[in-house]
Amino acid sequence: MSAAADEKETGRIEAFSDGVFAIAVTLLVLELKVPHLADGGADGSLGRALLAQWPSYVALVTSFFTILVMWANHHRVFELVHRVDAPFLYANGLLLLVVTVVPFPTALLAEYFRKPGASVAAAVYAGTYVVAGVAFQLFWRTAISGRRLLKRNYSEERVQEISRRYWVGVPGYAAATIAAFVSVYLTVAICVALLVVWIAVSRRG
Repeated sequence: MSAAADEKETGRIEAFSDGVFAIAVTLLVLELKVPHLADGGADGSLGRALLAQWPSYVALVTSFFTILVMWANHHRVFELVHRVDAPFLYANGLLLLVVTVVPFPTALLAEYFRKPGASVAAAVYAGTYVVAGVAFQLFWRTAISGRRLLKRNYSEERVQEISRRYWVGVPGYAAATIAAFVSVYLTVAICVALLVVWIAVSRRG
């Protein structure tokens, strides 16, 4: 296959993936509900009802930026590869499957944040990112396997540096999953902290 054909193929796959990421992000906003109040929002009841939905805001923002970081790193991988093969396609598909699932645990956490099932909801939420981390690792490892898909201008040192960065998520989100049975607030705090770490790491290029 020619270089032009390889570039076209990787471009098609990245465009499709971008569409899936965009849909997942869009679905997150469906968790925000317009309060329906019998008094029409009199005496500040609308403001109180909106404030009462703060778990939905926290879950949405955290999920949005986590997906954004995954998308940014996904894009970076495609900057490194110049061709694709079947294992890479399926690894990419698995990652996209997990991304499309993210709106569900986000809605689950928002709904049960202050209810008896909060621990389970938080564990499912953080656990989803454990699966996402494993899926991204598989995606990345498939991309660099034997260097058959990589552009030649990337050194082995550069590849290994990126590999070390990508391992941050799995143990971090595993800790957040376990922490759910101690405190749902601790789980959210760990997820937010990991998000900050991911953003900082991503900025380093």
